[in-house]
Amino acid sequence: MKTTAIVLAAGRSTRMNSKKPKVLHHLLGRPMAFYALEAAQQATGEKPVAIIGHEAEMVRQALGEKAETVIQEPQLGTGHAVRQAEPLLKERSEYILVTTADMPLLTGGTLQQLVQAQQAHNGPMTLLIATTDEARGFGRVTRDADGRIQAIIEEAHATPQQLAIRELNTSVYCFTAEWLWQALPRIPLSPKGEYYLTDLVGIAVADGLSIQTIDIQEPGETIGINTRLHLAEAEAFLRQRINRGWMLAGVTIIDPPSTYIEPGVSIGQDTVLWPNTYLQGNSSIGEDCTIGPNAIIRDTQIGNGCRVLASVLERAVVEDRVDIGPFGHLRKGAHLGADVHMGNFGEVKNSYLGAGSKVGHFSYIGDATIGTNVNIGAGTITCNFDGKQKHHTDIGADVFIGSDTMLVAPVKIGEGARTGAGSVVTKNLPEYTLAVGMPARAIRKLERSD
Repeated sequence: MKTTAIVLAAGRSTRMNSKKPKVLHHLLGRPMAFYALEAAQQATGEKPVAIIGHEAEMVRQALGEKAETVIQEPQLGTGHAVRQAEPLLKERSEYILVTTADMPLLTGGTLQQLVQAQQAHNGPMTLLIATTDEARGFGRVTRDADGRIQAIIEEAHATPQQLAIRELNTSVYCFTAEWLWQALPRIPLSPKGEYYLTDLVGIAVADGLSIQTIDIQEPGETIGINTRLHLAEAEAFLRQRINRGWMLAGVTIIDPPSTYIEPGVSIGQDTVLWPNTYLQGNSSIGEDCTIGPNAIIRDTQIGNGCRVLASVLERAVVEDRVDIGPFGHLRKGAHLGADVHMGNFGEVKNSYLGAGSKVGHFSYIGDATIGTNVNIGAGTITCNFDGKQKHHTDIGADVFIGSDTMLVAPVKIGEGARTGAGSVVTKNLPEYTLAVGMPARAIRKLERSD
């Protein structure tokens, strides 16, 4: 029985006080709409349909392949929004799940329970309700003496007695598609000139049809985002959910409130995350690592047994047992082989460092290939940019680069060579050769034992 989700995403950012469409505001590094779309697809197994309106082209580009899009113009309420998807879905699906992009904490599991409840129900609709004292502006569910739903009363129109009702309509529904398409045109026009999905409850009741509800298990999933205060509240809840999941999976988080882990991150068993650690994008952390405090890891792959202290790693690859920091910086294209040590205030960009190599503090390595067991002395610079083009530096295995050496690219340093402190290397240096000076001159050959 095919089910397709409609995700309502046409609203403005009036209360967000923003030029950006509300559904594109970020939640843990991703637009909030992404969470709603992914949960909808998990629940149905089908690509969802997003109803867009305000800044439609910007929203469509941001959503990309995550959803089919339908424009609601003008925007005349939730009932009108769902009706815009009828030409696309009328002959496609037997059930329609309706959710909203500004409730990004709803999980695929919760929505799937809603769909399954409707598929097992002989009535036309099932509502997702929250039973809680925290109303969050939701309408109240009213029932008759036998417990049958009679209506949804919007908070603005509720009497004091109705406001005391703890059963709240979350505005998430699953419908039998055949009934939905014939019922939508029957929704009355509100005094505000809009058509509301909640009126479908009254239509079903008037037709003598059964309406079913399921109660959400975690009311925090229903946090809706209308202001930046709500955005911060939702982010705190999402961070707590993600951090709890990783701790249950075997990751130690010393101070969860100060640890930020985005949804695309993976972390190995027995890794320890210290306070003020940010794991972002598509980063992966291996087993038995120590990350932080004060580390930012973005779109970076880190192997097993690594230590990263107070450093920034961006779009880099770090193999096993690497030690970085404090205050190291790996930029795009940095690749550190196994057992590399990178001292404090070191920076590596678009370079490969072979296994066992060491980069001293206050060094910059850019556009370079460095062999195994190389020692880069403190203050070493690869001068890779001549003002117009980038040039490459190639350093062989077992090289010793003295402190404050400048390697003026393009240049090659042969295996086993050494430079004296303060050297400025402008020409290729043969293997097992010692060079010193400004500019550096080869002064003697070295024995392999040296």
